[in-house]
Amino acid sequence: MTDMTPDTPISDDPTGDEIALLEEKFPGAITIEDRKGYEGIIIDRDKLVDVARTIRDDLGYDLLNSATCVDYIEDEAFEMVYHASSTERGGSPFTFRARTPRDVAALPSLIGVWRSADFQEREAYDLMGVHFSGHPNLKRILMWEGFHGHPLRKDWREPFYEQDTKPFDSRWPGGHVIRAEYTNPYGKNVQYPEGFTLEDYHGDIEESVYAGLATTDSGIGIQHLRTDELVVNLGPQHPSTHGVFRMAVTVDGETVTKLEPVMGYLHRNHEKIGERNTWLGNMPFTDRLDYLTSMINNVGYAMTVEEMLGEEVPFRAEVIRVLMSELTRVVSHFWLFGFFLNDLGAFLTPAVYVITERDLVLDFFEAAAGSRMMCNYMRFGGVAYDLPAYIGGPAIFDTDRARRIDTRRFLHDLVYERLPRVTDELDRYLTGNEILISRTKGVGVISAEQAINYGLTGPLLRAAGVPYDLRRADPYGIYDQLDFDVAVRYNSDLYDRYLIRLDEVRQSIRILEQILPMLDETEGQEYWAGKRPYNHRVPEGDNYARVENAKGELGFYVVSDGGQNPYRYHVRSSSFINLTALEEMSIGHKVADIVAILGAIDIVLGEVDR
Repeated sequence: MTDMTPDTPISDDPTGDEIALLEEKFPGAITIEDRKGYEGIIIDRDKLVDVARTIRDDLGYDLLNSATCVDYIEDEAFEMVYHASSTERGGSPFTFRARTPRDVAALPSLIGVWRSADFQEREAYDLMGVHFSGHPNLKRILMWEGFHGHPLRKDWREPFYEQDTKPFDSRWPGGHVIRAEYTNPYGKNVQYPEGFTLEDYHGDIEESVYAGLATTDSGIGIQHLRTDELVVNLGPQHPSTHGVFRMAVTVDGETVTKLEPVMGYLHRNHEKIGERNTWLGNMPFTDRLDYLTSMINNVGYAMTVEEMLGEEVPFRAEVIRVLMSELTRVVSHFWLFGFFLNDLGAFLTPAVYVITERDLVLDFFEAAAGSRMMCNYMRFGGVAYDLPAYIGGPAIFDTDRARRIDTRRFLHDLVYERLPRVTDELDRYLTGNEILISRTKGVGVISAEQAINYGLTGPLLRAAGVPYDLRRADPYGIYDQLDFDVAVRYNSDLYDRYLIRLDEVRQSIRILEQILPMLDETEGQEYWAGKRPYNHRVPEGDNYARVENAKGELGFYVVSDGGQNPYRYHVRSSSFINLTALEEMSIGHKVADIVAILGAIDIVLGEVDR
């Protein structure tokens, strides 16, 4: 364990001197952002790679957190917005931008500076149509190769399109509902590229997936027995891929030589929906990202908009947010233990030790928010409801099952008794298990430097020996008032990725033990500050805020034009970016190992595809 206390203090505004250094080194290539409500610098695209390398090497921003494309259609330009952080110093991310005209949308790739740009640039190419010169594998990543157009562009229209933002004006004219399908009849719901005919269609849209994975004679032999490399698909419909996810794997016998992650089967253009919704209307949609951690998702989005609104969150609401977030972290890690052991061939036996406790936490969520998984509980300025006095559901702690349980008693028994006990049981049953050890030690190793370069965050990064946790590195809410350690391990294999989550569960319990007295001290205090409008108008500008989710950094980048809908809404998904390193961790291992490697990343496809 370690604390994220920097060796040298961080100045209140380190970016001033840093920008001056960049201006001196690259005269004429740096423009200070002068738009109201926007932060960062604009870099000449011809100098983007050189400036980015200086930001990494000289300024120390070694982790590229997020790369977001924004379509400023009225300016006839696309803008890439980058956020980079220092894993050593912590603090707020450094923001820089680059622009390109829409008619010749092209920027240099930053994959040579940060490998974490890989999937993010492919996403911008796929959904916006921006080309990144120098990218070694620039192709669609969420849409299929035969898809027509780029659906996040402001001028792209889908079938049954009605208007850009909700609420739609025509839904209740004169008090009578009208369905969009009536004005845009069925038959136009499939669009093909110009010139497409069935006669010319050969079903070759998968060619890009298999490019570079072709079957070849490897020349590797045992006693002169020659072997061929073979491309094998794992998924997309298979339990080992944790949902509709696919790995196109080149194997030499049982050994993996290449791997291509194929995703997008669950993609529903979450961000386009987010730009159509009202600001508040997006809150329940964040539940559907990592649907196992909806409470933390809610917090991240609420914080992003609150910072733009200037909303002050009452102390009791902050206490409740930490309570919900840490309970969420615990149950997410519990679920990982069960499914990870399933990936190793232990079926679901380990999960029986945690299912009861997980259900008890979901009972509490249901009592507080009205829903067990899609909680929709946070609001701009606080939380939707105060904690209930009693909790119904299965009366686990009472012999009289009809009796309601006092919330204080419920949480006390959960935090001080049941969660520590089941954590110790998991530790006792699993940590020394020889099968677990033999299947996980030395498997899926990636160095600390590689982990940072690939943009890994959360347990994957900390298991590689990097003690970077946003609750300490860039504290939010009341985490800076709480006593806990950043869990860290150093071997960066599957065994340490299991252990790090066990460590984090214990630290979450430690936080919860401090939160319960705060709940008593703040009882009856305000839990939602300010007005509670149905629609919000957010001041013009942009903002990037992030939280430490169970899987890693969950960030939201939003742009407002002053209206009641986001102009741009982007989700920095830890599950999506963590997959960038999947091939690096898998090469040289057996097929059975890559199932475990994927499981230890702990992805949820709702957050990967969005």
